[in-house]
Amino acid sequence: MELKDKNETEINTMSPLIWAYIGDAVYELYIRENLIQQTNLKPHKLHLESIKYVKASEQAKILRKIMEELTEDEKEIVRRTRNTKNHHIPKNAEIEDYMYATAYEGLIGYLYLTKQEERLQEIMKKSFLLKKNML
Repeated sequence: MELKDKNETEINTMSPLIWAYIGDAVYELYIRENLIQQTNLKPHKLHLESIKYVKASEQAKILRKIMEELTEDEKEIVRRTRNTKNHHIPKNAEIEDYMYATAYEGLIGYLYLTKQEERLQEIMKKSFLLKKNML
C-alpha cells in the first residue's frame, strides 16, 4: 500500500511528525515551482530565494498570520503537531519558531495525505503571497 492510499483513520494514527516530514517536502516543492514560474533566476539564486520561504522563522510567521482562517479541524492538526515531543534541537531557529514551523508543515502534510488538494492549494497560495508581501 502506498502512503497516499492510506485512509483518514490510518493517517490520524500517524505521528504528527510524519505529517510534518512529508509536509516539509510538499511545501518546498511548491515554493520551488512557484519561484521558477515567477522569476528568471539561476539555480543558486533560486536556492537563496527559496530559503526566505522555507526557514522555520518564516513558516512560523506564516502560520501565525493564517491561524484565524483555519477550520477547527485544521487548528487541531496544528495543535497536535506543535505539541508533539520532538527530540530534534534546531540549529538556526528559536524553539518556539521551530515548533510553529513544524506545526505548519504538519498541516501541509496532513492535507496532502488526506487528499484535500483544493484546501492545500488554497493555504499554499495564501502562504506564498503572504511571504512574498513580507519581503
